[in-house]
Amino acid sequence: MTTGQSQSHPRNPGPNPAPAPAPSHAARARSFNTAAAQYAANRPSYPPALLDAVEEEAGRSLTGARVVDVGAGTGIATALLHTRGAEVIAVEPGEGMAAQFHATRPGIPIVRGNGDALPLADATADFVTYAQAWHWTDPARSVPEALRVLRPGGALALWWNTSALDVGWIADASERISRFFGIDNAFEQRKRADRTDLADPSGRLRFARREVRWSRRVPVDTHLANIGSHSAFLVTSEARRTEFLAAERAHLLKIFPDGVVEETYDVLLLVALNA
Repeated sequence: MTTGQSQSHPRNPGPNPAPAPAPSHAARARSFNTAAAQYAANRPSYPPALLDAVEEEAGRSLTGARVVDVGAGTGIATALLHTRGAEVIAVEPGEGMAAQFHATRPGIPIVRGNGDALPLADATADFVTYAQAWHWTDPARSVPEALRVLRPGGALALWWNTSALDVGWIADASERISRFFGIDNAFEQRKRADRTDLADPSGRLRFARREVRWSRRVPVDTHLANIGSHSAFLVTSEARRTEFLAAERAHLLKIFPDGVVEETYDVLLLVALNA
């Protein structure tokens, strides 16, 4: 479900347990290191049409381009860029995520670091990319860092898989997650995610915005493990998390009695050029 994004009355209300105190941003960021294998095995990838859109907005091909993929995690997007023919170097701050990356992407270089202080030389990249990762940065630092590393005319590309909230069962499931954590509903979160000014509050960048819809069919266990790999769940107590996912399984099996879930995503893409 969208975790970085109306219907005020969900169709399947269900129980509404009291939310736990909100964990810190840093604790949520660190939580991925203990769940790197789960993340790698169950998180969705991205469709080829997304990289087509990146190339169209950047005005150049990824093939042969030097790409810095920041917040690379276990390498889901990095691998797609590499297959596209890009010369990719990954940047990842987390020890556990970097170890998983090494284990599954041994042919792609990775360095430890983060977008607020990139361990790279000036004007060395044609693209700087962030897949599901820009929201972990401080744009006051990550924007000038991206511009420093990009060559003139290079492109900063940010993207996120977001839940397709016009699909009924996905909207309902997103509402259950919002109630579980006591946060704004998914529609309000999506409105904020759609605001390009929040990606760069300084206004230095002019983002082009695109959406690419795609879907995947996965076993219900994969779908639940995907949900459970998000930081909000990883920092929740195991007992509470287990209770929620068991209830969610029951909801889903009513809709998908064959045990196969069709997840539908809108990939939100923002691209800005280094003029």
